[in-house]
Parts: sequence; structure tokens; C-alpha cells
Amino acid sequence: MKGINLHGAFIVLLTAILLNTQVNAQYNQSEKPAVILGWSDDTHYLININDSGKSVIRKVDIRTGNAVDTPPAEKDEDLFESLIAGTSLIKNDDVSDDMKNIVTLIDNDLYLFTSGEKEPVRLTSDQTEELNPDFSPDGKKIAYTKNNDLYVFDLISNRETRLTNDASEKVYNGYASWVYMEEILGRASNYAAFWWSPDGTKLAYLRTDESDVPVFTLNRADETVGIHGVVEATPYPKAGDPNPKVKMGIADIATAQTTWVKTDYNIDQYLAWPFWTPDSKKLAIQVVNREQNELKIILADPASGDYLQIYFESRKTWLDFFQDIYVMKNGTGFIIRSYKSDWDNLYHHNWDGSLIRQLTNFNFSVTSIDRIDEKSGMIYFSATGNESTDKHLFRIGLNGKNLIQLTNGSGTHEVNISPNGSYFLDTWSNVSDPGGIIAIDKKGKFIREVYKLKVSKSSKRELIRIMTSDGLFNMPAIISYPLNFDQNKKYPVVFSIYGGPGSPNISNEWSDKEPSWYARNGIINFTVDHRGSGHFGRAGTDYLYRCLGKWEMLDYAAAVNWLREKPFIDGSRMGITGSSYGGYVTCLALTKGAEFWTHGYAGSSVTDFRFYDNIYTERFMDLPKDNPEGYNEGSVLSYINNLRGKLYITHGDMDDNVHMQNSLHMVSKLQDAGKSFEFMIYPGQRHGFTREKGLHSQKMAHEFWLKNFFPDMSKD
Repeated sequence: MKGINLHGAFIVLLTAILLNTQVNAQYNQSEKPAVILGWSDDTHYLININDSGKSVIRKVDIRTGNAVDTPPAEKDEDLFESLIAGTSLIKNDDVSDDMKNIVTLIDNDLYLFTSGEKEPVRLTSDQTEELNPDFSPDGKKIAYTKNNDLYVFDLISNRETRLTNDASEKVYNGYASWVYMEEILGRASNYAAFWWSPDGTKLAYLRTDESDVPVFTLNRADETVGIHGVVEATPYPKAGDPNPKVKMGIADIATAQTTWVKTDYNIDQYLAWPFWTPDSKKLAIQVVNREQNELKIILADPASGDYLQIYFESRKTWLDFFQDIYVMKNGTGFIIRSYKSDWDNLYHHNWDGSLIRQLTNFNFSVTSIDRIDEKSGMIYFSATGNESTDKHLFRIGLNGKNLIQLTNGSGTHEVNISPNGSYFLDTWSNVSDPGGIIAIDKKGKFIREVYKLKVSKSSKRELIRIMTSDGLFNMPAIISYPLNFDQNKKYPVVFSIYGGPGSPNISNEWSDKEPSWYARNGIINFTVDHRGSGHFGRAGTDYLYRCLGKWEMLDYAAAVNWLREKPFIDGSRMGITGSSYGGYVTCLALTKGAEFWTHGYAGSSVTDFRFYDNIYTERFMDLPKDNPEGYNEGSVLSYINNLRGKLYITHGDMDDNVHMQNSLHMVSKLQDAGKSFEFMIYPGQRHGFTREKGLHSQKMAHEFWLKNFFPDMSKD
């Protein structure tokens, strides 16, 4: 799915409107940052700046800096105005590639807004909500799902066609199961599981059958649902449970007939992230086994469903689907970003599976493919460089030659590339410098400073390294000091942690939240990334295999010991906080790591991975029957008797991701062990708290730290 596909002047208009609110919310300094909106041509960029309190869009010559104020293009303004007259653009609306049409949902029906037209055209008229509308590449059709079946609307003939007919409460066509959405396709998919062919004549889609998947029940009883409550039952496979059964169909739009790719329906495996050949004659599908240590790419014939295997990769621990494969438009194969060498590198493969060449061979991570210019034979990509906390832009030829790092200086560099790759706008910052925007040429040579961000007040932050206790990994960490820090005083500490495998918290960039609440209230805020965070490639993350919780605690404890050696640290006030996996780490720190941490504020926590979904959990832990020791040792419930500090637990009772079951099991065991703790339920809230409930949770967290760290003082 493309999501909102906004280009050119239209995105300028939309971004300018949204920036006023978003930027003001993010920055408390005296100045809003300038934002690059895009390019009008290869030598002129568009920038949104604050001019005397007014948001202004300017077109600027990158070489000279000469600028003129620029209104949005009239036709795009008309399109946007026609849209907002009846509704507002939301994230799952779609814009056609030619920027002439927007499809949106109004009162459960699809409406088409066309540039130059003041009134929208109603496309559907029924009681059922259409979901995930997506234009075909030529903009002549729209695909969507309805009642778990797949449909297409032809804008030329003004006709809706139903492509599938067997959906039910447990069978979905083109609509993903919860666990596929959460762990494979990603939340940005919004459950969409269908993919247009480049020529717009076919749709690949997943058919999902959850008949064998156990159902988890949530009971909603807050004030919004009346006195009898509401039961919400959702198929949710926990670790070791049966998976949804899936197969890939290819629907021919003209005949509304589906050809099924002939994978074995009885094999327990995952199918996802397909991609088409440029001529639409073949569909490539990624297939991962239940153990998630083998990945195949198969190439299927849409006419027969037959397929050939063209790629295979395996690992002793786990691997992941490729989510950013680039298909060469000239037919010369595809480019993948794989960590088969223990670091993410780029590889160019032919459609027969043969390796054309390994494009990069770094001992650091390529983090994204930013642009491929097939005409000039150049690839632009982001990578950390030798310092894992940095982000830089690189360029290399498709022949694997002429590598150049285009950005320089420690920190995080977000780069806008001109249409022909002649110039670059580098928005940069690092921990100690709020940074700004500079212009550079195609050799990475500095042209001029475009903008420098000025801040009125900030607290001191340092990016440091701390060695693990076994001396193998030098962990990155950021220590944020209170305002008016005095090294002769003793300060409490709060670790802010997520901590999941391959999920780094540390990056060398300016914090847009400075000065933080902690800094304003005399608390040192501390964040550190353990060996499995991704900073050390797969040599680090593989340590976590089959033993979640073990190395996180050992490495975080090493950081506590490092802090305790500092004369300004009060080891009797050592706090930790996090949500989701960070909640798990927090609960584990106050139990298994009770000798290191004294206070914890845990949100939406996993407390035993037997309670979490199977795809995420088994990726790292294998099935419970095959690794009972790992599950037991990684469970917070195994260390309940160790709790001696202050622990505050929060959870939403409608959390459909990490079920409140996790916290309830922990609460029950804490009660049985006679332990003191605090527990706050947020009625009607899911995996994260919103509106008044979110504000209340933040208020409770602040009060928790103040009353425990400064019992004799009153602070705002």
C-alpha cells in the first residue's frame, strides 16, 4: 500500500498547514526550525520558515541563496480546497500518482475528489465501510476491502467489482490478521494485504484463515459502553499457538478470477512482502518458516500459480522479512538490504536469483535505500558510518564503485536530494549542537549555510560509551543533566528504556524536548543501548537468542555500576521507566535486578513472553516447548520475591497488543508474596494512553518520581 502519496506543490501546501501546529508542539525554544519541503527543480528548493511570526514558503536558489515567496500551485490548492470543503485528509486516504485525484472515506462510503472540481463524486453507497482505498498505478481503478473481501472500483466504467466471495469472521481476503499486521506487515499497513501489479491489471493478495487461532477476550466496562459492558474477542496466537493459515492469490481484474500460488497450505510458514517484476508477468513472494531462521523468495506465474525459488537465506538465530526491496525498473533484478554478513549491506540480484554483485561491504549498517537513479547508475543510501550513533548519506555506483560519503561531521544527517542529484540539503544536529541546514554539492562539498537553529535554553547532554562487564561491547549512552547542574551535589537518576532486540534508543542528535521535565526537576535522565540493540550488528543482537531479559539486565547493570562511581550520583535513588518492552525491562529491573534499581514506573508491560504473540516471541525465543528454561528465566514472574524497591505499574484494560493479563498475573503474584506496589488501570485504553488518560498517566509518573526522590520537597 502506498498510504498518502503526496508530491510536489501539493505536499508543500499540506505540509505548510500542518507545520504550524506540529513544530510549535515539538519546540519550546524561542524559534521554530525551518523545514525543507522539497524541490521545484534541480537548483531551487522550497523551504518553510518563520518570518516575523508568520509561516512562509520560499523558493530558493541553492547556489546563491536568492529567494522569493511562493504560494502553492493553483491546481493543487483547488484540489485541497475541494477536499476540505467536505472532510479532511486522513492517513489512510490515497492520492493518485498524477496528483489529480484523492479518494477518501465519508460516512462509510468512498468519495473521489478531482483537481478543479468543487464537488466530490460518491463512488460507493452501502452500509459497509470500505477500508484502505488504493489507486492503481495508472490512477484508473481503486482497490479496497469491505467485510473482509477484496473489491475494485473502475473509475472509467464507474463500476464496482467484487474479487473475492468467501470472507467470514475468521477468513479475510486482502485484509491481514492482527498478528500479521503487528509483526510482519507493520502498523502503517492498517491491515491492508493487497498489492497492485505495475500495469494495474492484477492484484496480489493474502487470504488468511484464523479458524484454528485461539481467541483472546477483552471485556470493556468503562462509561462509554453502558452498564452491561462489551466483549471484544480477537484471534490472537500466543507463543506456541497455531498460526493463521495464509496463501497468496493473484486476482485478474478483467475476469475477477483468482489464481492461487501453489505453496503448501499445510506447512506452518509466513508469506508476505510480495513484489512484482516491472512487466507485471511475475510475482515474487517472501516465505519464512515458523522458526523464522530461513527465508525464501519464490517467483510465481500469475497464470498458473507455479513458482520457482530464486533466493534463500538462513541463520542460526533469526532473520526478518525484507521490507525495502528495490525493483529495478529496467528489468535487471532487485536490490535487497541483508545482514547475511552480520551487518546490513546492499546486494543486487537478478530475477533468476543469481547475485549480480554485492554493492556494499561495510562493518556498519546500511539503514535505508534513499534513492536509486537508474539513468545515472547511482544509489543513494543512509548508513551509520563507523560511529553507530551517527546517520550519514552515501552514494555508490550500481557497479559497486565510486563510493562517497556525502555528509560529514558527527551527528544525524537527514538529506533532501535534488531531482538530478546535483545538490543536497543536509538537515543535521548532534547531542551538543542543535544544528541547522547546509547546502552541499554532488561531491559533498559545502556550498553555504541555509539555516542555523537557535535555542534559548537547554540542559547539558553528553554522548558517552560504557563497557559491558565482559569487556566485549562499548555501549553508547546519553546522560542528560539537570539545569544548573552542580557536580558537588547528589542527584537521582531515571533510566528511560525500551530495550527490545535490534531497537536502538541512542542516536547522536539534538533533543527537541530540551530542557526535559527531568532536567527542570533536578533529575538525571539516562539512556543506554545494550549489546543486542543493533549498534554492534548481528554479533551483538544474536546474544539475545533464546534468552530475552538476560543480557539486557547484565548490560544495564554495568551502566548502573558506571553511574555509581560518579560522585554526583545518588545510588539510593536509581530509577527506571519504559513501556511495552520497556515496561518488561522495568519490571525485570525491579525484581531480577533489585540490587541495582530502587524505583520503577512500568507501562503496558510484558511480564512473561508466554503471554505475548507468537511471531514476535518465537522469533527470538523459539517455541515454549523447545525452550522452557529460556522462557522461565526471562519471565518477570520468576523473580517476584526479589522486589524491594518502589514499583508503579500501569496498563490499559483494552490493550489488544500486550494484554493486561500480563500485569494482572504480576499483580496477583506480588499480592501473594506480600509485596507493596502501586497499580493503575486505564479504562478503555489500548497499547498507549490518549487524551485525558494520557495526561493523567504523565501526571502520575511525575508525581511518582517527585514523591519518592524528593519526599521533603514540593515541586511544580
